[in-house]
Amino acid sequence: MHEAVVMGASAGGMRALKTILDALPHDFSLPVAIVQHVASHADSFMAEYLGRDAALVVKEAGDKEAMQAGHVYLAPPDYHLLLEEDKTFSLSVDARVNFSCPSIDVLFESAAESFGGAVIGVLLTGASADGSAGLKAIKKAGGLTIVQDPETAESPYMPQSALHALTPDHVLPLDQIAALLQRIAAKG
Repeated sequence: MHEAVVMGASAGGMRALKTILDALPHDFSLPVAIVQHVASHADSFMAEYLGRDAALVVKEAGDKEAMQAGHVYLAPPDYHLLLEEDKTFSLSVDARVNFSCPSIDVLFESAAESFGGAVIGVLLTGASADGSAGLKAIKKAGGLTIVQDPETAESPYMPQSALHALTPDHVLPLDQIAALLQRIAAKG
């Protein structure tokens, strides 16, 4: 049984994330945590943009905040977002990982440690290798791994890097990822 979804994106990620989040229904039963590479001076535009047409609540994650179904949590600029065993978030100002803060690997690796096989990792478009090691950790922990088909990625380097690092459970065009997540969540 799955308990959470973690997603990572970089270049082209805003459009990719919007495509997925807009397609998830209001009764989607899993909380979603997202790292989108953003500039350190970014404002709250991302939460507003991604939440505008979404049926789910989209917000920046707070330190020690508990995850809730029907909510999408974004990593704040300049903070690594981690998931704890008690299903709360931690924010860290540790050094950049893969030149990024927030880092997708940090979120994914903490999710693998905290949730084991109960987490779903989704890696989307991007221009770096961030996320590959974390997705590998999720797969090793028994979690489900999904990579956007590089052919449908605005920037294919990140999904291609993941495909070189591991064999994910699913490689899907962007427009099919939300439907798979819905089917998985509906199974309980």
